[in-house]
Parts: sequence; structure tokens; C-alpha cells
Amino acid sequence: MRMTKPLLLAALSAATLAACGGPQSAGRDQIKAVGSSTVYPFAKAAAEEFSRTYPQFSSPIVESTGTGGGFKLFCGGVGTQYPDIANASRRMKPSEMETCMANGVTEVVELQVGLDGIAIAESMEGQNFSLTPAQVYEALAAEPYGKPQTAKNWSDIDPSFPNEPILVYGPPPTSGTRDALAELILTAGCNTDPSVAAMKESDEDRYEQICTEVRDDGAFVEQGENDNLIVQKLATNPKAIGVFGYSFLEENNDKLRGLSLGGFEPTYENIASGDYPGARPLYIYVKKQHVEAVPGLKEYLSTWAENWGKDGLLTSKGMIASTPEVAARNAEVASNLPTIQATDLQ
Repeated sequence: MRMTKPLLLAALSAATLAACGGPQSAGRDQIKAVGSSTVYPFAKAAAEEFSRTYPQFSSPIVESTGTGGGFKLFCGGVGTQYPDIANASRRMKPSEMETCMANGVTEVVELQVGLDGIAIAESMEGQNFSLTPAQVYEALAAEPYGKPQTAKNWSDIDPSFPNEPILVYGPPPTSGTRDALAELILTAGCNTDPSVAAMKESDEDRYEQICTEVRDDGAFVEQGENDNLIVQKLATNPKAIGVFGYSFLEENNDKLRGLSLGGFEPTYENIASGDYPGARPLYIYVKKQHVEAVPGLKEYLSTWAENWGKDGLLTSKGMIASTPEVAARNAEVASNLPTIQATDLQ
């Protein structure tokens, strides 16, 4: 059942007053955002700028829960116990939107805030070799091209590579970075085999398993929803490589070196142009039903739009600016708040 604005306001006020004893408590008047660890530093920067620009509002709460975990919280329902915003390093899935709708979150606004790249990086003292999507897939897939995974060392993938064990630190399945790794790099590598690519039409489930399932024998080590932990691991282990958002490479370019992927370095220019294979859009999703009930929420969205340009605050933090056309279109969305349906996400 759709909750009307008066009912929502009543629910927000009643829940907060009961729990916290007053209308100015954190649960009543603070914006809350959850989701992607990749989007987290940009959301924090936007929150800090919002607080400087609009000191009359409480500072937003921003939590890093992973994209999938963020959508689960966001789509849980309407009211103070649920977040206002989900930060995402991939687009919302139709099934997630259906969960939102089933739980009364019937008005969702989608904003593309910029771009990021999935960086593959190592310590400055690392092995320094270039990779293709196919080679990354062959190193990380549980069943490369539908066959048993036998590669132990990088030299098993290509004789010119170091004769060192494959060790890759990366994100867990709940992370949008993991989804993007599967979609943009692993699947691209998997599709270089025509027989597997053709399987998508005949047996899509098996195709997805072959192309996206990551090995679990210790060569790929999940590091949770904290990309900084991967950065720390690489800095102390020159024989390992890591997978995380480009912004973390940019932030640590004194410690880490990005590896070329498909002939292109993970740089701002290559990601912005789309030449780099691991480029991806970043999003925030807004619960429109909370806009009038949560003070400052619309102004917070405006803060994003005012700072996501090429020379803006957010790009200074490592985000890649969208094209002017995409940025202008999404600035209108931030202002007018049109909602989406599950069919828009197909």
C-alpha cells in the first residue's frame, strides 16, 4: 500500500518521538545514506559540502554497507528506520526494485552521479605486467571456459608472466565492484570463447556460472566492504594484485601502480572516454517518499549536482565526471525527481 505524505510524516514523527523523545533527534531530521564502498568517499564529500552550505540542517549519516546490502536496507520500507538514499556502484536490479515496491517503497529516483573504473593494481614494487580481460578471467574463474581451473601461477596463464602464485585481493559478492568485475571484465574475457558465448542463448544459467563464478581455492581472497584494506594488503605484499574502484588507486598513487587492462591504463582520461574496459557508472537512489519528510534531502541532492562536474569537488576526490549531456540530464532529475519502475531497469 502506498503511504501518503501525511501518513509518512506521521509515521516519521511518531517513531522518532517514541524512540528519541523529541522532534529534533537524529532519527527525525538527519539524512541517512547507505551502500557502495566505492561511492562512500564521494557521498561523504557531498555530505561535508552540504553541511558547509546548509548549516541549518543536520549533517547526513553515510554508511558503507556494499551496494547489495545498501539496496536491501533501502528497500526494506518507508519511515525513519529505513535509509533515504542507496549509494550504488552498479544499477539497481529489477528484482531489487520489485522488493522495494512490495515493501511500500513505490517512488524511487535514480541519479547517475559520475563514473568509476575497476582498477587492477599492485604495489610499486610489484611485478608490473599487463593483462587482458581474457587473462583476468582465466586466472580468476572457477571453471574457465567450462573446464577445471588448473592455473596456480601467473605463468600458467601466459609463459611471459611471472612464475609466481596467483593471489588477488578483491571485493565480496555483496559489493557492486564485484558485480562490475563479473560483468565488465570476467564476462568479456569469457566471451572470447565462441562456444561459451553461444551458450548464453541455449543455457543462460550455465553460461552465467561459467563466466562469473570466481574460484574459491585461495587464489582470490575476499576483503569485505573495505577497499582500503585491499590497498593496505598490496602495500605490504608486492606479489599480490588487487581489484577495487579507481578512486582508491587515485588516492594511493604514491603507493600503488595500476595495471594495464586490454592495452589501456586505468587513468581518468581512459575511463572518461570509455576506452578502459573496466569503466562503469555510479548511482544514488533516492526514496522520494522521504523528500518532504526529511529536512535537507532535496538540498543534499542539489549538492551532488553542483559538484559532479569535471572540475568539481567530487572529481577532485577521484570520481570521473559524466559527459556534459549525462550530467545535465541527471541535474534535471535531481531537481524534478521523476521516479522509475522495475521495467526501466531491464
